[in-house]
Amino acid sequence: MPTEVPELDDHDTRILTELQRDARTSMAELGRLVHLSQPAVTERVRKLEMAGFIRGYRAIVDYQRLGYGLRAILRVGRVDYARMVKLIEQVPEAMNAFNVTGGDHWIVEIAVIDVEHLDAVVTRFGILAETTTSIVLNIPREHATVLPARREDIKPAIRKVTGR
Repeated sequence: MPTEVPELDDHDTRILTELQRDARTSMAELGRLVHLSQPAVTERVRKLEMAGFIRGYRAIVDYQRLGYGLRAILRVGRVDYARMVKLIEQVPEAMNAFNVTGGDHWIVEIAVIDVEHLDAVVTRFGILAETTTSIVLNIPREHATVLPARREDIKPAIRKVTGR
């Protein structure tokens, strides 16, 4: 069943866009960017926060500057859910974790210092289940701006030529 997205107007959408670009933007500057007064934009941001559209604000850090030379995607097979969640919580190198469908039951993004460190982290997960690891070579898109989902923006599927 599709999730019902509450109606957001153009101002709300522009506010969300600007805050995703730079959450440190002052309310006065944000108002200028979205063509609203500072009090009006402050009230809209508060409402977006209260409605759960904005869940928080955080800094985006540079993994390499913090000493993490490698990032990797770890795919983990069938494993007890509670045991996996507990391990993810115990492994600080696990940056993001997703319980997914398909052959792999978990996808975990990890950040490590080097290959030796990678081996140590992968081994911890490998004790629970079979794993497959891919080292991230580059990241052409990360932290993309997310706008409200709108069904009318979906492009129709490509029609296959069947010969009929």
